[in-house]
Amino acid sequence: MSKIKNNAFIFPFSILLVLIILASCSSQRKIIKAPIKEEGAEYLFKKLKERELQYNWLTAKFSAEYTNKGQTTSLNGQIRIRKDSVIWLSFSPALGIEVFRMMLTQDSVKFINRMNNTFFAGDYNYVNRYLHTNIDFDILQSFLTGNDLSFYENGKFRAGLENNSYKLATAERMKLKKFIRNSQEHLRVLIQNIWIDPESFKITRANVKEIREPNIKLEARYSSFEKIGDQLFPKEMSFDISADNNLSVTVSFNKITINTAQAFPFKIPQSYHQAK
Repeated sequence: MSKIKNNAFIFPFSILLVLIILASCSSQRKIIKAPIKEEGAEYLFKKLKERELQYNWLTAKFSAEYTNKGQTTSLNGQIRIRKDSVIWLSFSPALGIEVFRMMLTQDSVKFINRMNNTFFAGDYNYVNRYLHTNIDFDILQSFLTGNDLSFYENGKFRAGLENNSYKLATAERMKLKKFIRNSQEHLRVLIQNIWIDPESFKITRANVKEIREPNIKLEARYSSFEKIGDQLFPKEMSFDISADNNLSVTVSFNKITINTAQAFPFKIPQSYHQAK
């Protein structure tokens, strides 16, 4: 735990970026009994959208392994999401005592580090400059739920087949102008690839990178889909960030609940100081 305590700023955001948001999952793929029929991009994108997780609220418990520079840390936690509004996370080691709490909105990022009495309150621009990444709320929300990006143009996808999966690829997917929060946020143009299961039409793998930052790539893999009501949710996820410092996280979810209203408690103790 000393490594966690000594890295007040980078550690919680690194977990989130690769917990967001893509160590490969161990579950086996379904056996496809017949050859996959080729389909056009418009049809595949329509089916993808039809099978996305529909929710207003989501909560789940998880266990995760975070790997950075050959060092692996195991954590348990809880995630709560109010769609398009708030992502709230609590991280605890095996003993169950909370060490980090995070809350993200469309334009703000906050965390509390209880290991060394620090906090951070800022925005995505600051975080991206500090960590040399290019995330925003929608990318995080989409990757954590296994859905497609919702506040980006649909773009011109190309359809193909790869390893018993459908693949959609686009070279230019821009953030919708009405969701650019202020003049300081530049217009994001993404290169994106999506792999789709040919039976469920759920996303099994996705990656994004920005045209301006081609050396930084965020990738997710999804498996072990479980029925939540009449919908499917991936219980197993893995996330990788390829950048100056490669990071990876594997996550297992349990006790998944949707559409039950949740609270998002977040109070910074007066004795805590801003992380630098």
